[in-house]
Amino acid sequence: MWPASYPLWEEAPVDSWRYQFVKRAFDLSCALIMLMLVAIPGIFIAAMIVLTSEGPVFFREQRVGRGGRSFRIWKFRSMRQNAAQRSHIGDARPGGKVLMWRMRKDLRDPRITWVGRYLRSWSLDELPQLLNVLCGEMSLIGPRPIVEAETVFYGNLLPFYLAAVPGLSGLWQVSGRSKVDYAKRARLDAKYVQSWSLTADLGILLRTIPAVLGRIGAS
Repeated sequence: MWPASYPLWEEAPVDSWRYQFVKRAFDLSCALIMLMLVAIPGIFIAAMIVLTSEGPVFFREQRVGRGGRSFRIWKFRSMRQNAAQRSHIGDARPGGKVLMWRMRKDLRDPRITWVGRYLRSWSLDELPQLLNVLCGEMSLIGPRPIVEAETVFYGNLLPFYLAAVPGLSGLWQVSGRSKVDYAKRARLDAKYVQSWSLTADLGILLRTIPAVLGRIGAS
């Protein structure tokens, strides 16, 4: 797919030992604590999904990870089962409806169940991605994981996205999400990678809480 690394600059922050080891230790510690905290709410969410629509509790889909390596993301299922099966975002064509629904969170997506709409509004469908964090496929903070069809929208900024571990939250989330166009989203991801630091990650993590509670840019 893509080469494993991109020599964009000398001594890139995301190639540092702090990024590879300290950030990873922080991710593991926080993900374990968060999983314990959301265990009971997660059971309730799972029950609501099962009781209100047919299909599995979880939805998994291929995303593009660091260095272009693909991985399967975990989410609580928010779409009707048949709709999810017929229109995987990973198989979406550039310019197609599925990709448009993904890029424009403010548009009404007819595939979403009423429970799913509530979950997405409060970003609760993303909670199972803590499992991706535990596996090292994602980080708590980083560019949001994209599907292969979206890589074209990054243009010459794609190497910056590929240089980092995708995150559960990131600059895009705390900067307006669906209110931010894709060109700006790509620039935000590039800015994050170029100026990464542990302090910046902590700042984004703290800003994520009011962004989620205020449903900023959520559908």
